[in-house]
Amino acid sequence: MSAMTNILLKDDATTPVEVTLVPVTDNPIPYWRGNTSGVPLEGQIRLYESVEQVKSGAWKVTAKLEVPVMETLGASGSSAGYVAPPKVAYVNTGIVTMFVDKRSTEADRYNTLKMLAGVLAGASSSSGTGTLDNASAGDAWKGSTAPGPLFFGQLVVPN
Repeated sequence: MSAMTNILLKDDATTPVEVTLVPVTDNPIPYWRGNTSGVPLEGQIRLYESVEQVKSGAWKVTAKLEVPVMETLGASGSSAGYVAPPKVAYVNTGIVTMFVDKRSTEADRYNTLKMLAGVLAGASSSSGTGTLDNASAGDAWKGSTAPGPLFFGQLVVPN
């Protein structure tokens, strides 16, 4: 097992913002949390990773990312000047799970992971397309017409 380190993620804002996830614990499962200044603990992004063996003997490998969305303040507060702190309005959760046979090789698993990442990142009918690099221009995912981003972003199911 490798040592846990910070993870840097860029969002899909018009001007992408880099978020630092800091390691919190590796027991019982690895867990990272955002470290954004001015955002309360419950509003920080969270990442979990787990590996568990299923009945068949295969391994279930899962990464789960939780992205809380904070309410925005719409009023100036009470007559006494009190303004309640923002709360989490909802949490979008992304989960990627790969089931790997116990006979699979490391190369098999990396190959599956790379191709799955390509699907999620916007692989299309034109070679070399997508938003595979994490340095893509702002709104790259929102502006994509590829099947993967459309499926997850606009809930467009191919027919």
